[in-house]
Amino acid sequence: MNETYDGVIETAENIVYVRPVAVSDLPDEIREKADGLTELYAVHDSMGQRLALVRDRKLAFVVARQNDMAPVSVH
Repeated sequence: MNETYDGVIETAENIVYVRPVAVSDLPDEIREKADGLTELYAVHDSMGQRLALVRDRKLAFVVARQNDMAPVSVH
């Protein structure tokens, strides 16, 4: 699913990557807070550093845009 959004200009510096993450692959302290979810969505910078974990894909895109970043999906 490709979405266009006119609020953020994409540059190499502000592109972030959104991908699903299995809750079972996360540390115990995060799994305990996952409220029964089996999957979360991670937002990563271009170097692979995880910037955020959120409940769903749509929220990941919203959080990225609110922080002046241009999100793209990674499969």
